[in-house]
Amino acid sequence: MSKITFIGAGSTVFAKNVLGDCMRTPALQGFELALFDIDPIRLADSENMLNNIKSSHGSTCVVKAYSDRKEALRGAKYVINAIQVGGFDPCTITDFEIPKKYGLRQTIADTVGIGGIFRNLRTIPVMLDFAADIREVCPDALFMNYTNPMAVLTNVMSTYGGVKTVGLCHSVQHCVQDLLRDLGMDHKGVQGKIAGINHMAWLLEVTKDGEDLYPEIKRRAAEKQKEPHHDMVRYEMMLKFGYYITESSEHNAEYHPYFIKRNYPELIERFQIPLDEYPRRCVEQIGNWKNMREDLVNNPGLQHERSAEYASYIMEAIETNVPFKIGGNVMNTGLITNLPREACVEVSCLVDASGITPTFVGDLPPQCAALNRTNINTQLLTIEAAITRKKEHIYHAAMLDPHTSAELSMDDIISMCDDLIEAHGDWLPEYK
Repeated sequence: MSKITFIGAGSTVFAKNVLGDCMRTPALQGFELALFDIDPIRLADSENMLNNIKSSHGSTCVVKAYSDRKEALRGAKYVINAIQVGGFDPCTITDFEIPKKYGLRQTIADTVGIGGIFRNLRTIPVMLDFAADIREVCPDALFMNYTNPMAVLTNVMSTYGGVKTVGLCHSVQHCVQDLLRDLGMDHKGVQGKIAGINHMAWLLEVTKDGEDLYPEIKRRAAEKQKEPHHDMVRYEMMLKFGYYITESSEHNAEYHPYFIKRNYPELIERFQIPLDEYPRRCVEQIGNWKNMREDLVNNPGLQHERSAEYASYIMEAIETNVPFKIGGNVMNTGLITNLPREACVEVSCLVDASGITPTFVGDLPPQCAALNRTNINTQLLTIEAAITRKKEHIYHAAMLDPHTSAELSMDDIISMCDDLIEAHGDWLPEYK
């Protein structure tokens, strides 16, 4: 029996989407869905939920929960990763509250920035442990990473983990239709070309029947910017730099040095920037879980419709040899020619029985590549810190981060990093 292993299966809602999709995919019937999580209660919740879906839809997939990670992985053909190391309490709280003492404010803090750096530092050792298990018990498995920070973790698994890896993010497949819907434009029949890095990939082309839609998009965006709305940062970046970005305004507000600034507090209201947004979401989700749990876990008639998540479509394409196109995060093997080869990039990829084949992009527009490189610098130095365990590279990564370096002095950045290292305690390995 072929096996799909889900690590972090206690992420019950996400497990519903991804593994529920598998149970609604004819080519994946008969697969074992192997669940692993370090939280036995949430693991049992996900097992019950998936068995409810299995019963409701008559799937022949076999749902099995494991308490031993290596056994969950043994013989897997596909591995899906959705872990969060350190959780909201204490680690996300730490990522926000200590920088706040230095006057450094954040919105999401899960990609780059000081929060993204420390999320990486506590997650990379865990991921490399996964990689060691995979090399031992399922060396040919395809590892599909959904965990943030996407670019760094996918890079580490590919470069240092020795594992066949693709990183998957929601932002690519929703980018064009969400933009056009917000501007009151029809997205049917529209073609888009997207490339860059995760959370900062660029809508390079957007056409319908051969017509370039960008002039009308920018005209409408400029008009919409006259009143407050939810996507003001991305519209501003598009109007100033020429291209729309895949990930949300609340994310992009902290990827650049232009929006969250102590000396320009009026920018927060002007661009509708939700400071401390991720902690707010966490508190809300924790509060809602009790009711949601009843609907998901204890509902024997639970229904599921196949979602837009890429995972099941990737596995279906490999199993059937019917090609499918995704936006995937892969190593830059000459794909984007004006970004570093050491970087993980987000490009269109073709999936079929031969696996995942990334497509060539060439040069990005120079201003887009330049903005990408500001984030890649921090990503690569974060990897250097995690692999060498040298504290100086943590400082380097933070000092090169665009938002952090625009707000704080070098001495304050180093002091803040030391405070974060101390506060993380056992959540971080020891740094020299």
